[in-house]
Amino acid sequence: MKTILLQLDTDPQPSVFDRVVAVDAGVDQLFVHGGVTVDNVEPLVHGLMFTRGGENLKNSAIFIGGSQVAAGEALLKKVKQTFFGPVRVSVLMDSNGSNTTAAAAVLSARRHLALKGCRATVLAATGPVGQRAAQILASEGAHVHVGSRGLDRATQACEAIAREVPGAQLTPMAAGTVEEVRQACHGASLVIAAGAAGIELLPESVRRELKDLKVAIDLNAVPPAGIGGIAVHEKGVDHAGVLCYGAIGVGGLKMKIHKAAVQKLFTANDQVLDTAAIYQLGLALV
Repeated sequence: MKTILLQLDTDPQPSVFDRVVAVDAGVDQLFVHGGVTVDNVEPLVHGLMFTRGGENLKNSAIFIGGSQVAAGEALLKKVKQTFFGPVRVSVLMDSNGSNTTAAAAVLSARRHLALKGCRATVLAATGPVGQRAAQILASEGAHVHVGSRGLDRATQACEAIAREVPGAQLTPMAAGTVEEVRQACHGASLVIAAGAAGIELLPESVRRELKDLKVAIDLNAVPPAGIGGIAVHEKGVDHAGVLCYGAIGVGGLKMKIHKAAVQKLFTANDQVLDTAAIYQLGLALV
């Protein structure tokens, strides 16, 4: 039986990127809908889950995407509420590439550092990728400085992560000025910058002051770099003892995880691939 992936995109124009990945992952039939909301998604899900039954349900699955992660999360919640009992299909949520990118960033760092007990700083940690990277690091036992321009937003992010990761070691940090960034990164062996495109979060001069820093990962692909002095293509390049990754340097692993997650959807009909599940999948790939 052919595999069918129902791509539910919260944007008016569905992502071409996500469609290409689905095709490259081997999906037989791709059904794509844009402008999907919690108010109009139910009949789309019903159309997928009521046309096949039993063992055949695993050959149908849902991908939730779009540029707005909060909208994607709301859509995931509604989709799960639409299922009942065994009548359901597997679903992958990766709006704005948030889960696969965060997983790839942490896995890149894991190649060089023992994450349990390490001190890590995530800059722009209240954004969709940053918060997920902080969550994954906390799940690995790292002590995470959660940096944001506002301390209140950093505190809210810590509270959200703590609900997902009991016992998480988190410290909210204001990181809006250069001096605040310096303090947020002090003592860290790992820094991940997950800010908006074209914004430098950690100047090169400050990065060079961080004596404990071992790995620096910048997830911004648009100049200027989020971490000064890191080129977008760099993958584990040594800068005076600090192993550095740029966005494209992390991107190869992100793509590998994305494709594997789509393929995994069709191994059972009851999976929900979210932040933790996608990271666990990534662990098996590296």
